[in-house]
Amino acid sequence: MIILDGKKTSNDLKEEIAAEVVKRKAEGKKTPHLAAILVGTDGASMTYVNSKVKACEKVGFNSTLIDLPEETTEEQLLHEIAELNNDKDIDGFIVQLPLPNHIDEQKVLMAIDPDKDVDGFHPVNVGKMTLDLPTFLPATPFGILELLKRYKVETSGKNVVVIGRSHIVGRPMSILMSQKREAGDATVTLTHSRTKNLSEITQKADIIVAALGKAEFLTGDMVKEGVTVIDVGITRVKDETKKRGYRLAGDVDFDSVAPKSEFITPVPGGVGPMTIAMLLKNTLLACEKVD
Repeated sequence: MIILDGKKTSNDLKEEIAAEVVKRKAEGKKTPHLAAILVGTDGASMTYVNSKVKACEKVGFNSTLIDLPEETTEEQLLHEIAELNNDKDIDGFIVQLPLPNHIDEQKVLMAIDPDKDVDGFHPVNVGKMTLDLPTFLPATPFGILELLKRYKVETSGKNVVVIGRSHIVGRPMSILMSQKREAGDATVTLTHSRTKNLSEITQKADIIVAALGKAEFLTGDMVKEGVTVIDVGITRVKDETKKRGYRLAGDVDFDSVAPKSEFITPVPGGVGPMTIAMLLKNTLLACEKVD
């Protein structure tokens, strides 16, 4: 069993990006600049955005954090987005999700300039991804592809099962892995909450991507020997034995699935760190576009 170490791989990627930034500066080219908009005080969102800012510092990017109060109106947020769209110094930016209930998430995502949409969520970029045209790939699926590639996990002709159909992970993952690409050329089955006989489907899978947000859902009896398992979920589970009163669990019951796996991602330290690294990669690509 080989652990797909997202922490190590993301650090390797950051070092490669940092070297690219040093080279750009030496050539008198622009320093990549990533901005993030955070609305409200959601704990997980704040942690995530702060780790993005730290990652920017680590690779030598410029970064801007626009911190808005919970009561920010949709109109005010759209104004901030328009400002970033028109700011030539900003190469890419993200609006941290989820947004407060009074703001239309779809309207906000549509307002982002597709050329600065380093999260890869704008319909223009989703369309390009579906048609296999050059574009920003959503950071989490992009990170999974990179992990599979760097660990030389064979995907061509393999039977891949994706659990979860979200626009952020499940659906794009199913499209990308079916395409002609490294870490692609697979036969993909997309499953979800209405799928019948899910265990029968997962037991035949060579590779499983679990992205449904349900702690320890995938168990050892649902997988075959030699499977590759990518765990995208991260949930806080109450645990009185821990100092914080909880532990972090993925969508996979690691203890029962790992012994049957050829490759598996841990939680934490698997897919999570890769997401931030690929966001940096997308920002570098956005900066290179305007050279």
